[in-house]
Amino acid sequence: MLKFKTTADLKVSKETISQVIGQESAVNIIKKAARQRRHVLLIGEPGTGKSMLGLAMSELLPKEKLQDIVSVPNPEDENEPKIQTTSAGKARSSLIKARMESEGSFRIQNVVIFALILISMFAPWWARDYYKSDIIFAAFFMGGMVFLLAAVLFINMGKRFNQKVILPKIIVDNYKKNHAPFLDATGAHAGALLGDVLHDPFQTGGLGTPPHERVVAGMIHKANMGVLFIDEIGNLEPVSQQELLTSLQEGKYAITGQSERSAGAMVRTEPVPCNFILIAAGNYESIRKMHPALRSRIRGYGYEVYMKDSMQDTPENRDKIAFFVAQEVKKDKKIPHFTRDAVEAIIQEARKMANHKGRLTVKLRELGGLVRAAGDLALEAKSKFVEREHIAEAKKIARTLEQQIADKYIERKKEYEVIQVTGKKVGRVNGLAVIGDESAMSGIILPIEAEVTPGGKEREIVATGKLGEIAKEAVKNVSAIVKKLFGEDIKEKNDIYVQFLQTYEGVEGDSASIAVAVAIISALKQVPVKQDYAITGSLSVRGDVLPVGGVSSKIEAAIEAGIKFVVVPKSNEQDIVVDKAQLSKIKVIPVENISQVLKEVMDWKGKEAILRKITRG
Repeated sequence: MLKFKTTADLKVSKETISQVIGQESAVNIIKKAARQRRHVLLIGEPGTGKSMLGLAMSELLPKEKLQDIVSVPNPEDENEPKIQTTSAGKARSSLIKARMESEGSFRIQNVVIFALILISMFAPWWARDYYKSDIIFAAFFMGGMVFLLAAVLFINMGKRFNQKVILPKIIVDNYKKNHAPFLDATGAHAGALLGDVLHDPFQTGGLGTPPHERVVAGMIHKANMGVLFIDEIGNLEPVSQQELLTSLQEGKYAITGQSERSAGAMVRTEPVPCNFILIAAGNYESIRKMHPALRSRIRGYGYEVYMKDSMQDTPENRDKIAFFVAQEVKKDKKIPHFTRDAVEAIIQEARKMANHKGRLTVKLRELGGLVRAAGDLALEAKSKFVEREHIAEAKKIARTLEQQIADKYIERKKEYEVIQVTGKKVGRVNGLAVIGDESAMSGIILPIEAEVTPGGKEREIVATGKLGEIAKEAVKNVSAIVKKLFGEDIKEKNDIYVQFLQTYEGVEGDSASIAVAVAIISALKQVPVKQDYAITGSLSVRGDVLPVGGVSSKIEAAIEAGIKFVVVPKSNEQDIVVDKAQLSKIKVIPVENISQVLKEVMDWKGKEAILRKITRG
């Protein structure tokens, strides 16, 4: 690993492409796409660097000759303004020159009017003095006024005539721009994305605004010769996706009014250049919402990239996390640098967020939130650097919404004794579950109760607690385990009921299937279950314990609830990333099959014969 005392010793690259962490294959494709001007579709979880790759591509593009785009009046059809292109910067200088010439002519007219006013004022007095006659004075005075009025009217008519020679409008201005443009069109409506023609409320009496002056370029036009980035591409309206496809195919797109009720709907320009590179991004669900032809266009003229959500836990990649911390400090410009010990704590959090053995997360947005929260605490404490204790404190105050909900959930359930962590009870088990998604998950205790009654009228196990489809199927598999262990079909003579206590939010997934099996077997054979145990794991129909997700979060929830022992799948043992101080408060028991689980969590005093039967099975 790198040798450094604080992140101030690490030199952060100025190139955006070098700041993308853990996405080497995506970076290589972006470099290729930039050289060959290819489109790219980036699919992955939020916070994995999709928008940074889009911005980096605009910096990597070879220098192109950017263009200014100008809308000018069409003398043949004013509702079809003409489009002209010039080299970047020339449109503005031409427009300034035209305005100065126009204003210069107006200044000459003002001087002429002022001169005529002076002549009309002094001419009568000169005539009176020269001819010594008041009649001549009156005649000159009246004649001068008429002459002045006629001159003013003539000049004003000339102004109106001149105003018809209207100046062009710059709709895309690349003045003093050296790099290819990068535009983020995420969430843009049709007008902002594709361009629009503004409504004109004054359309008669000479008060209207000429159509070419009401033309507004869209982001596809402003991104000409550059990069257009659209995140959550699946959320774009289908009509907008179709128009976007047209602009990609043609390399130009005419601007028209987007509202049918607007006067701009009658205006349609000549095709406007929009030769841009599309960087579309989203999650896996976005693919289903994409227009098939749009995706085909990207795939046929570019690349599709699936963004990684984790990377190998190697010294080289741990160095990358250290550089990431240095980058965040530099970007924030307010928080102090991190010590090496603090960086180690951040790396530990990256392991935990990866939720997989030997991996580090590359969902760096959430990790960046922890960096900034720890930096804020260091500033409050007037510390020169961010230390490990600041990160530990930041984890408490910057808890995710799911973690805060889980805390309240456990507190409330313990208060009303819904969660029991002491004693022994028949047919009752503490299961473990998670709330939230992979980017922000938190563990909760899931109390499960089972009851077996004589009857056999119910064809299936009756499970309540707003179970999802996967959870329902996991409960059905339990009957096969019981039949294998005891050689009897419990549904022939018994009705089986399973309740997930007070799960108003619903339950989904199969990670509680071991806990359900234990609860049913306990109720069937009247063997009590130790309540200081919590169980998680999926169960196959052959009785093997299968791995589940969120093991670290579940163990932390068990510790918070006061559980003494936690049973986890053997294959998840290496996935556990919990602070040593916390982990010392609980004993983790890895298991491989249902027999090991039953032997561990149930009190077999007086029921040894049943245990021997299970062990032999």
